[in-house]
Amino acid sequence: MADIYQEGTDNALKKRYTISVLSEDRPGLLNRVTIIFTRRKINIESINVSSSEVPGVSRYTLVINSTRDQAEKVVNQIRKIIEVLGAFLYEEDEIYYQELALYKVPTKIFLHGNKIENIVRANNARVLVIEEDYIVIEKTGHKTETLKLFNLLNEYGVLEFVRSGRVSITKSVRQTQKYLDELEHATAIQSINLNGKDKYGKN
Repeated sequence: MADIYQEGTDNALKKRYTISVLSEDRPGLLNRVTIIFTRRKINIESINVSSSEVPGVSRYTLVINSTRDQAEKVVNQIRKIIEVLGAFLYEEDEIYYQELALYKVPTKIFLHGNKIENIVRANNARVLVIEEDYIVIEKTGHKTETLKLFNLLNEYGVLEFVRSGRVSITKSVRQTQKYLDELEHATAIQSINLNGKDKYGKN
């Protein structure tokens, strides 16, 4: 895989980074990953775990705010976990990403003329559920966008607000399956070089 680290970056400057981890689908792995951040006193802003396009392989998406040096050290530690198949560090302009937010608001606030409807439309949100006492609004976007809508709605009263962890995909054209195939091939070659034998025991 191409080098995911950019040269000439100021390591002393704290920035928001996204860490993408591919791993075998095994229980207990999340705790082993997060403890790496705890030991380095790095706060995880958001975390999302989901299936990937490859059966049996999970994808962890973590967002942190740290220096480049700290972020690289964390990624290197994650790569040492046996079940981890790959760990990659990205800056904001190297990925496409989104978050999902839900807002529960009182139904009565929609009685303020068209104000709330206009706010929902202007922020590219949508009404998800309409109940007698409350309405649930859904918004997909970046953190700044979902918080902006929250602040606008909160002037009229928000009963509940929840925001998901970030989901992201890289701008690279490389497929996950191809990366895993290349990793398996490289591991097999390394094993042969170390042992002088292939997996069937032949010299």
